[in-house]
Amino acid sequence: MAEPEHNASDIITYIGVPLAVLGVLPILWNTVATLASLSKIKQILRHSKLTALTRSDVVNRIIEVELPRYAVRPMDRYSDRDDYWTLSRNPSSIPGGTWTTFNWRSNIIGHNTQRVEYADQLRQPQVEVAFDDLVCYLLDLGAVPDPQGWRLLRASGLWAPVGSALMKSPDGREKALTIAPLDGSDGHLSLKVVWTEPWITRDDSYLPPYWVRLPPSPRRRTPPSEEEGEAAEPEEDSKPAKGEEKAPSSAEEDSSSSSIQKPSLDSARQQSLSHSRHPITCQISTDGIATALSQADHLQQSLTDLSSAPLYIEHIRLRSPSGRSDGAWFASAATAYGTTSQTILWNYKIPDDILAFARKETVPCGVLVLLGVVDESATPEWATRHGDDQGRQLDQFARRTREQRAAMEAEARMAPAQKAAAVRERVMRENEQRVQDMRDRMRLDAQRRETRMMEAMQSPKWDTGLVAERNLAWMRKAGEVHDELNLKEVVGTVLHRMVLDGEFSSRLCRMLDLWKAWAENGGMRRSDLTALQEDQMTFAYATLLVAIIKDTSMALEGTVSMDLQECLRMWRTVRLG
Repeated sequence: MAEPEHNASDIITYIGVPLAVLGVLPILWNTVATLASLSKIKQILRHSKLTALTRSDVVNRIIEVELPRYAVRPMDRYSDRDDYWTLSRNPSSIPGGTWTTFNWRSNIIGHNTQRVEYADQLRQPQVEVAFDDLVCYLLDLGAVPDPQGWRLLRASGLWAPVGSALMKSPDGREKALTIAPLDGSDGHLSLKVVWTEPWITRDDSYLPPYWVRLPPSPRRRTPPSEEEGEAAEPEEDSKPAKGEEKAPSSAEEDSSSSSIQKPSLDSARQQSLSHSRHPITCQISTDGIATALSQADHLQQSLTDLSSAPLYIEHIRLRSPSGRSDGAWFASAATAYGTTSQTILWNYKIPDDILAFARKETVPCGVLVLLGVVDESATPEWATRHGDDQGRQLDQFARRTREQRAAMEAEARMAPAQKAAAVRERVMRENEQRVQDMRDRMRLDAQRRETRMMEAMQSPKWDTGLVAERNLAWMRKAGEVHDELNLKEVVGTVLHRMVLDGEFSSRLCRMLDLWKAWAENGGMRRSDLTALQEDQMTFAYATLLVAIIKDTSMALEGTVSMDLQECLRMWRTVRLG
């Protein structure tokens, strides 16, 4: 039996169709794989609560994901209290999304398009955040700076090793903020964050970073009897007898307009008294003092109560309209006062000229002797020692007595007329000698005072801390400050008074400018000493402020605060993810 013949169509059917199917299989595989990856990506986006546009090319097995890019900043510490002190309920699990650990105020600043093939290639765009806001937020939650990491970042910059820790958990064992790879950071410093709920060790009852609490002076209080007298005056004879209605007198009618203003004046007086008795919380920014609030009951209440208006601080602002240096002095002293292990006011940098001035020895010890602050026996020898004036005066008195006796003996041998003339001449001569002796003594005393003053201004200079200690003891003896307060506590009360009392603040800063000027111009002059003698108490307060600036600057030299401050100045905005 003959075999059937195969034509060309049979060959195409048996060979071409299988080949065509084999050619379509990769496309089908790419389609299935792309759809599977796309489904997984959408599931990841839904789980992370992210909105994104997705497009797929099944032939080339490419998926495009368009994600928004954000600029973020921390929630408000008090108005958004729940979100500020808790972590996000839906943190992202996508690489680059560590910033979603926290709740943020966000704003879309652009979009990022990624072309991926697999779901694990998806990256969440980093967010832009102000570096100081980020560090401040982590400090407020309880994070602690890592000295080695900040020192390395300050020295190496963008070449700092990836994974170096800048902030650690409150116990110091885990890394909270680390340096991330620079992929997609566009030249910005790239960071990533890790945080867990148990690490939040603080709440809104703590003093936030950038803020400092100034205590009131315990001596600046109005006596209770005085307050009671002021409160009792309006109530005297104000109530009419029972069943009678008090008619207004003509004097009351005439002064009706002035009496309308009296409650406002009383309320202003009471408000001023209240501010002087309660602590003041000040926010210190890079531009000096930003705001000041009277802490009547609690920091939280003061910052959230809209009825408590900020205190007037224009006289101590860094950029005051008058152009004076009052703001720089206040911000420098407040920064030094508030820099402790618990509160790091690294946001404001004390000017270099003030730091250099605080570290110099500028006050002659002889001037302190002239001011009555230091006993001369406690200082090195600086004044000229004069001879025994009392012995010289005794010799002069004995000589004059002998001359008088000899003259009287000669007068006794004279005739009456000659004797009367001789006596008149002798009495006149003795009176002239007494007047001349008094003039000579006054001239000598003036010369010695002048010499002593010049020698005092040229005497050995003492360290600022030693000068402040002696002035503090002098102020305690004068009853200006309490014996229980140490130097730093007194400085806190001085800053408190500077906020409330513009005249005192201006006088104190003028004294500081005068002191700084003579320190930079070669030494003290006569006019400088006169200014100190006329307002010695203000100079004593000034020495306390300069001493605490000097002590703090020396303690923080080369520490984490200085490194952190320089890094924040170097990178204003960073990428977090």
